[in-house]
Amino acid sequence: MSIKLGPRQRPEPDLIALGPNAVVHADATFYEAKDVVLAIEVVSPESEERDRHRKPALYAEAGIPHFWRVESDSGRPVVYVHELDPPTSTYVPTGIYHDRLKVTVPFDIELDLSEIDRL
Repeated sequence: MSIKLGPRQRPEPDLIALGPNAVVHADATFYEAKDVVLAIEVVSPESEERDRHRKPALYAEAGIPHFWRVESDSGRPVVYVHELDPPTSTYVPTGIYHDRLKVTVPFDIELDLSEIDRL
């Protein structure tokens, strides 16, 4: 599924978390940006520039409150967590997680990253 950011802007994150009031239709091919609380990109060599720079800028401009980027460090996942700074419409880093991801926003979650298969 993609996120509709504008008439000709529909990027497709690797994972999306929707807010509790999101309207989802069975035949939908996209979500509205206002319904997305978290966009996650998993960086690969082919998507590095897009996932690190272009897509986060688009998501921030659209007002998506949270962005996570997952990268590989010697085959192990590293999660970079960002939160939207509304006055500047940009993301600010709030954490880098190597072995265990534990956050309380946008929801409570704890993941043992060391148990995830190599990237």
